[in-house]
Amino acid sequence: MYRAKTTIEQWRILQAVVDFGGYAHAANHLNKSQSSLNHAVAKLQDQLDVKLLEVKGRKAFLTEAGEVMLRRSRHLTQNVRDLEELAANINQDWEPEITIAVDLAYPKKFLYPALKTFYPASRGSRLRIIETVLTGTEEAITEGWADLVISPMMPRGFLGEPIAECSLHPVCHPQHELASLEGPVDLNDLQQHLQLVIKDTSKTPNEKQGWLKSEQRWTVSSFETAIDLLLENIGFCWLPDFIIAHLVADKSLHRLAIKGSSLRPVICYVVKPKPDSCGPGTNLLYQTLIQQSAFNTSFQE
Repeated sequence: MYRAKTTIEQWRILQAVVDFGGYAHAANHLNKSQSSLNHAVAKLQDQLDVKLLEVKGRKAFLTEAGEVMLRRSRHLTQNVRDLEELAANINQDWEPEITIAVDLAYPKKFLYPALKTFYPASRGSRLRIIETVLTGTEEAITEGWADLVISPMMPRGFLGEPIAECSLHPVCHPQHELASLEGPVDLNDLQQHLQLVIKDTSKTPNEKQGWLKSEQRWTVSSFETAIDLLLENIGFCWLPDFIIAHLVADKSLHRLAIKGSSLRPVICYVVKPKPDSCGPGTNLLYQTLIQQSAFNTSFQE
């Protein structure tokens, strides 16, 4: 088993000597004697058999090798500091890891600013962001495997705060047969054409949601794949407006008008599946998502 020759304290002393421009100022900052710092750095160099510092006048300067070693040592001491802070946070019931399930229907332009705000206060907690769809999102709530869930549906017995809204629109290629029909498209017309469907991430998918009456269906795992197929003039698909707006605007895709309904409005909620067991980090992220939400003004009224 490997045993380290050096100690974290030796590297901290070396960093202080460099950062404060010499042994005297570093000793004052660390509340140690100058001789103890001299001894620690000298021992460090002997243990490594590498010259790290050279003294010119009253100032200590890094050698070329010392610059490389110092740079790497800062990562080491920071990791130790983070590790110690994480241990303290665990003792204070701050979660070492937070899992958030995010349905693909949620506009992530609201998610990223919230995560950016949350990060400085996250206390080193790891964050797992898992994308889900349809029943898979519902399972994240009902089975409680995620600490937070952003969902366009609310299973019975659960509560959530609305944080965004969007709408799903049926689209196809401008040269698709459906795009050439005059007037609104009849549902019978849709049933005769290939429909692209986003894969349900549930362990036991239950295709009960959405319009799924087409005899022909291709299932894909992402919006990006669906769009790639649409751009090749393959099938039609219901997609969120925030995904397709620019493609419809530049006429790469055609938005279908359908008799009875040309869009499906969606409200996304942030849900705490197990609210009584949420730790302080989860609660902070929950509040941050609400504050950064599209409905923020309504919450402040």
